[in-house]
Amino acid sequence: MGRPGVGRPGVTRPAPGPGVVEGARGADPLPLARRTRNALVWSFLNNVVGRAGSMLTGVVLARILLPQDYGIFAVALVGLNAVLSMNELGVSLAIVRWPGDVRRLAPTVATLSTSFSSVLFVVTMVAAPAVCRALNAAGAVAAMRLLAVSLLIDAVCATPAAFMTREFQQNRRLVVDGVGLVVTAAVSITLALHGFGAWSLIWGQLVGNAVNAVFIIGWAPWRLRFGFRRSIARELLHFGLPLSAASLLVFAMLNLDYIVIAGTLGSVALGYYLMAFNLSSWPVNMLSAPVRRVSLAAFSRLVEDPSRGLEGFAKAFTMLLALTLPACLVMAICARPLVGLLYGGKWLPSAQVLPYLLLLGLVRVMAELAYDFLVALGRSRANVTVQAIWLVALLPALILGARWHGIAGVAVGHAVVAVVVVGPAYAAVLRASGVHLTGILRQCRRPLGAAAAAAVVGLATLQLVEGFLPRLAVGGSAFAVTYLTGVYPMRRQFAALRVAPAD
Repeated sequence: MGRPGVGRPGVTRPAPGPGVVEGARGADPLPLARRTRNALVWSFLNNVVGRAGSMLTGVVLARILLPQDYGIFAVALVGLNAVLSMNELGVSLAIVRWPGDVRRLAPTVATLSTSFSSVLFVVTMVAAPAVCRALNAAGAVAAMRLLAVSLLIDAVCATPAAFMTREFQQNRRLVVDGVGLVVTAAVSITLALHGFGAWSLIWGQLVGNAVNAVFIIGWAPWRLRFGFRRSIARELLHFGLPLSAASLLVFAMLNLDYIVIAGTLGSVALGYYLMAFNLSSWPVNMLSAPVRRVSLAAFSRLVEDPSRGLEGFAKAFTMLLALTLPACLVMAICARPLVGLLYGGKWLPSAQVLPYLLLLGLVRVMAELAYDFLVALGRSRANVTVQAIWLVALLPALILGARWHGIAGVAVGHAVVAVVVVGPAYAAVLRASGVHLTGILRQCRRPLGAAAAAAVVGLATLQLVEGFLPRLAVGGSAFAVTYLTGVYPMRRQFAALRVAPAD
């Protein structure tokens, strides 16, 4: 519904697998490879089911609600995401990455997470009126305060959720996320039909997050306990604070456009933009999110062998690009028929924004993979530097874009900064970390060439038919056939993603 980061939907708790020593490092690479592939397949399945359900829910809600309803929801999310980016100080990621037995850390992680989040909750309740006034949305104060409950939900389930990620238990995640999705959809649609407007989105989000948290806490391999050891707290803060700073910068990068639009163009324009951003996030949510649930744990185990770690990153980058690029490109080509068919004619202003946000989405997917790899290498500060550069370049680009061409100008500013600034910045950091970029580019030649050919064929085919559904079907089919033909020789690499037999 909104941007990623509201609560922890689907962050499920894994139980330790048979024969797996928790926190073991330097183990036989075959079991790790199999566990990683199995987790990745479950994670993709989870996202396919979840995003399909979210898409259907969004289609139904878009035909009931108005753009201004989504505008109010977006303003409330801005305030919530600001504090969620600092929530629990990033210390729960230590559970995923830490070598050896992490159970000694867990009670201190839980205490730090919950304590700091409680402070942020109070700050949000007090600051909500001022924030909403600054965003020209005084009517969103109550909505922002209600969504702030997600801070407490996020903090309480952060440590159990991190244990799930560490143990690669994405199969349980599928169940947890599925239940949360059904609850969110049922609450949101029911309230929307009864005239609750923006509140239907807010209550659906909150109730779904709460249900997910109950399942996570009840199903984790580690039972939620609180404790505190000063020496461990110092280590955790040393690890987590750079990540929390990076997350705050990521928040600013992903929500600065909301702030600029709300302050200069109003809540109706923000509603159109939010719908386009949600649509552009499908590739990120479908492809990057499941990979990230596995990548940090996998990279953290691979980096002890530098050659295997670099090879693993190169393979992951190539395969993720081969999957994400066509998804973003076909949606950009078919933006107008896609928006019109899914959401109806009243949402067509969103179509002009969508292609540029999809380009941003493609950069985000690849940047998030690089982010996790750098975290596994222990280079969290490099992430902070790149995010800071991103933010500094973004603010003037968004302001100028809004003045130049409204919400479309904002999207153009986002895309230009992502391609011209962020991509080269991450490339420089990865090169300094030992990644051979020319080798990766050679591996990516085939999907890049196939995507370019498919774009030409898809655009030409769109000119032959009229109507939302025929154009989407014909143009999309022509694109898919051309792209799949081009990447067919990579079939062995895709086959490597299959589920491996149990160890």
